[in-house]
Amino acid sequence: MAKQKTAKKQGRGIKEVFRKFIVSLKRSPQNIPLLALLAAFFIYSLNLSSIANTTDKINGANMGQCEFAAMLFSILAFVVFLRTFPRRQKANKIMLGLLFLMLALLAVVDVVYITRIITATTREENRIIIDQGTSYISTAQTIVTLHIIFVAATAVLLALLPLYSKAIRKINTSIDVEGNENMAAIDISGEDE
Repeated sequence: MAKQKTAKKQGRGIKEVFRKFIVSLKRSPQNIPLLALLAAFFIYSLNLSSIANTTDKINGANMGQCEFAAMLFSILAFVVFLRTFPRRQKANKIMLGLLFLMLALLAVVDVVYITRIITATTREENRIIIDQGTSYISTAQTIVTLHIIFVAATAVLLALLPLYSKAIRKINTSIDVEGNENMAAIDISGEDE
């Protein structure tokens, strides 16, 4: 019996946490693309050693600049994102345009970087072989590909924000409290005196 009560309380607790999460999304639906942008930033920045070692090993044209630009625009895109959606105000359209520009630049530098890796590992002469000692090259290629995917997902989520924010707002998050259905029956006539 006590276990059933504990299970019911935990079930209600989980439902309440989920309800509060939905309420926060109703207030700030832009947090969804923000999480995708943060994921892209962390994926890239936490694997910089593989990317730097790859840049050092391959030493292709503009690889270092692409690595620097990707890190710089990742940080700046986060700052611009926060300025695009000020609290309890409409989105700043100029900053939104700048944010889309930065996301496009991130995708471009990532594509250039991956192209340099593919060129170095598939060229006829002086090909770089990926083995145990250079496994960081395949890791870097995977990380940069994931970075492109999350940046593209951020752009798509930003573009579709008006659509799914309306859908999120339609979700019923009100709490059913016992006794609320008879609110009209409450006598409030004595409160004016």
